[in-house]
Amino acid sequence: MAKLYFSYAAMNAGKSTLLLQAAYNYRERGMNPLLYTSALYADGGEGLISSRIGISEPAQLYATQDDVYQSVKDQHEAAKVDCVFVDEAQFLTRDQVWQLARVSDRLKIPVMCYGLRTDFQGKLFPGSMELLAIADILREIRTICTCGAKATMVVRQDMSGRVLTAGDQVSIEKSVYLSLCRKHWEEAVGRWPPKGP
Repeated sequence: MAKLYFSYAAMNAGKSTLLLQAAYNYRERGMNPLLYTSALYADGGEGLISSRIGISEPAQLYATQDDVYQSVKDQHEAAKVDCVFVDEAQFLTRDQVWQLARVSDRLKIPVMCYGLRTDFQGKLFPGSMELLAIADILREIRTICTCGAKATMVVRQDMSGRVLTAGDQVSIEKSVYLSLCRKHWEEAVGRWPPKGP
């Protein structure tokens, strides 16, 4: 039976690397994986899933208004799709998460989503919240804090290294994020809960 998977972690845990490795494994066995990433990561209108270790692969783009179920169904009718991979799954809408659940339930295609669980304020992303609620399989991908403990949170920093506690939930500039354990995140933020704008 096909399932909906959600693999989540803090920044720099290797989520995209694992996705690309799994897609490669499908191809190596003569199967056809279908890759998606958020339109926020479009490069000249093209989708690209890239890893910090230097590997990348083209991907379909999804934006908030897109029906991903219909997109997968159309691709599957054109050429059998054996697995769907979604990078940056935190940017999915609630409806799109349910559309992906329908891909596994109705089209019988496994769907593997990879993304962040929480933002820099410790709040769940909408896509992650829905995936945590309805995914069949949840997998935590571990990364480490500067102290060596498991990192579960991220802080956003400005270019001078000052920790930011307010701002838009979405900022795709990866260099301004630092993954920390909960203890060091709370210390970096300076108070809990952080004050809103």
